[in-house]
Amino acid sequence: MTIALYGLEKCSTCQKARKWLDRHGIAHAFVDYREHRLDAPTLKEWATQVGGWEKLVNRTGMTWRNLSPNRKAPQSDPEWLLLIREYPALVRRPVVVRDGVVSLGFTDKAFKQRFAA
Repeated sequence: MTIALYGLEKCSTCQKARKWLDRHGIAHAFVDYREHRLDAPTLKEWATQVGGWEKLVNRTGMTWRNLSPNRKAPQSDPEWLLLIREYPALVRRPVVVRDGVVSLGFTDKAFKQRFAA
């Protein structure tokens, strides 16, 4: 089983997810996507797996709220990709990739189900 956790180093939700995995002895790699920018094919695949850009992007956070109104209406993959490239904090956190399957977010209950712990 290969597990990668993508997020931001200082994100409290990412920290909780990492601690949960450590506490349950689940090996994983952590990638801070602000420091290690993701390529377009990876982001497109994530968006496809989770049900679209609207689900991949966190529209409740301050980063989204601080965008100008014209930036909040991307109409194409290239526009979404440019937006995420400029503002990596827009991606919901954490992104968990387990054996190629993508899931978003962290709760104790969801991780117990995902990892059968």
